[in-house]
Amino acid sequence: MPKESRRARGERAAAILAGLAELYPDSRCSLTHDGPLQLLVATVLSAQCTDAAVNRATPALFARFRTAQDYADASQEEMEQALRTINFFRNKAKSLIGLGRALVERHRGEVPVDLHALTALPGVGRKTANVVLGVGFGIAHGVVVDTHVKRIAARLGLTAQEDPEKVERDLLALLPVEERVVFTHRVIDHGRAVCTARRAFCETCTLAALCPSSPLHAPRRAPPKRTAAGSISARKPTPA
Repeated sequence: MPKESRRARGERAAAILAGLAELYPDSRCSLTHDGPLQLLVATVLSAQCTDAAVNRATPALFARFRTAQDYADASQEEMEQALRTINFFRNKAKSLIGLGRALVERHRGEVPVDLHALTALPGVGRKTANVVLGVGFGIAHGVVVDTHVKRIAARLGLTAQEDPEKVERDLLALLPVEERVVFTHRVIDHGRAVCTARRAFCETCTLAALCPSSPLHAPRRAPPKRTAAGSISARKPTPA
């Protein structure tokens, strides 16, 4: 099949953004938090764990540990007890203590507003750093690529990449700065409600006509081509 042009992909991406905005106008970060430190901690805990499980554990955690110094001063046993309902709670307890110490030692207990400084912290990768910058500080440095975004961006034909950083680069080329943060929230909502990992419910999806993976996809058709003699011959449809 002919490769989609950059212009066509950009136009389709814009239509997808409009469709997501109509479907999920109130999408926001699903991790309950108050301020960048709580957001950072909650995002670290959300690795290989549902946001719902994190939200059940964090009220007591945040009541006990209010500052970076509190995390730095915690014992492994105390932190493990606070995180016992979270997947991989032992490793995450160690990460949160190290995170608190790094914030105190390197950043005076404050969450840094810098991608490289964030990713240098224990337990913090690029995805977590992008969450903190985008949601916590309103800085759309990148695009958060979680499992929902990776899966749905591929299904929608916005990327053919598997590596999250390469997926992010493809999305950055398509998304206006003002759409980068909310795009992730809307795609996550769509991934939970319609385009699930187990099955894509294309028959009820209003984005199906824009989605190359859907049997309901409606390819864009090129205009008829005139031959040298002036008659019109049909062109093959240009895939979207």
